[in-house]
Amino acid sequence: MDTRVRAFLEIPRQDRTYEPISQRVGHFHEFFIPLSEDKVRSQAARCMACGVPYCHTGCPVNNIIPDWNDLVSAGDWRQALQVLHSTNNFPEFTGRLCPAPCETACTLNLQDNPVTIKTIECAIIDRGWEEGWVYPEIPAHRTGKRVAVVGSGPAGLAAAQQLCRAGHHVVVYERRDRIGGLLRYGIPDFKIEKRHIDRRIAQMQAEGAEFLAKVDVGVSLPAPELIKSHDAVVLACGTQQPRDLTIPGRHLDGIHFAMEYLIQQNRQLSGMYRQGERPLSARDKLVIVIGGGDTGADCIGTANRQGARSIVQLDHNRRPPDREDKGLTWPHWPLKLYTSSSHEEGCSRQWAVEPKRFLGAHGHVTALHCVRVNLTKRSDGSRVVNELPGTGFSIPAELVLLSMGYAHPQHQGLVSALQLELDRRGNVKTSPQDYKASVPKVFACGDMRRGQSLVVWAIREGRECARAVDEALMGESALP
Repeated sequence: MDTRVRAFLEIPRQDRTYEPISQRVGHFHEFFIPLSEDKVRSQAARCMACGVPYCHTGCPVNNIIPDWNDLVSAGDWRQALQVLHSTNNFPEFTGRLCPAPCETACTLNLQDNPVTIKTIECAIIDRGWEEGWVYPEIPAHRTGKRVAVVGSGPAGLAAAQQLCRAGHHVVVYERRDRIGGLLRYGIPDFKIEKRHIDRRIAQMQAEGAEFLAKVDVGVSLPAPELIKSHDAVVLACGTQQPRDLTIPGRHLDGIHFAMEYLIQQNRQLSGMYRQGERPLSARDKLVIVIGGGDTGADCIGTANRQGARSIVQLDHNRRPPDREDKGLTWPHWPLKLYTSSSHEEGCSRQWAVEPKRFLGAHGHVTALHCVRVNLTKRSDGSRVVNELPGTGFSIPAELVLLSMGYAHPQHQGLVSALQLELDRRGNVKTSPQDYKASVPKVFACGDMRRGQSLVVWAIREGRECARAVDEALMGESALP
């Protein structure tokens, strides 16, 4: 009998670990400590190979998780990589950045011991790069069709790679200095080092993709001209319009959008900081982060590495429970308290708080006045914020970072130039199945179409959009 059949009963869950906090806050490099090969194989053996693999329901890119778990446990790493790549173009991105809804859906999560799927995924692709198993997949035939992809984040890159492999000539346009979109500019290096992006770009260039940076389609390059010179155009520009906090004192210096703060730090680390630019730093400052999501956590981790004096994170939602009710939520993503590695590095988290006004002196923010609130829901699902009388308080501040999510794509420039139809949330409206926008030859995918979401959803959207484009150009598609 195969001893791996009982592994989920006999082998405890073990995940990769982190460098000590005192060590990792001194640098901006990745700080997770991978498991040894033997331990990864043991963890992969814990997979139950369920008759109904609920991990599939949790994974937006439909990773064939039980199959590559079985291959890893048997030591067949190269075949595991093939299976992993069959559904996911960039597992090194998701293996570092995805919140792992697949683990939430794992049957073993009913006992709070899911398979370490994300760690195994990352181990497979990292092993693949080390062994030289990741190489350009050059199509045997070229179609002669030209496709433009506007935006070089995970959705744009996934769409571009799939379209290249279908034989089309693909040109990726990026308005910033370098290729990578949010991966390059918005996510700190301590979560994903940019070398992972660079080697994928090199692979894609070998496959035939062309990359043009510093081209702002709709501004420096007229959108009609782009459409005219290509057989199809894929819009993958993300959702870049941040939600603002329009309260008294918003004009004061020292109040910035989170992405402005994160981008300048990434640019500084990569040597893209221009001479004469004034760096935005949290060093020795009292920092407030408004917003409880992943971007807010990235701000906390960055501020700690810059040497902030103190960090307070505010969330208008009530504090979630420490544990979910599995009977009500599994296998779906639960509402519970999530504590990231950045939170562990040091910050104060305050819940059910609503900012009311910024206070300042000499034109610079000095404090934020808040009240305690109770959130309720109307019958239509919309939320009502009820202030609690007599609960006002102020928090000293020298740097305030607004991290309240994104409303929709930027409408000025490309979207307005093409006069694209928008949905009720301000995203680019497409037909449900084929990703076609309201303008002929134009497709849209990723956050630009579905709204702010996860990197794993962006990759799925890019892949599905590429298939839709290929079908529209060729009448059929062999793309998965």
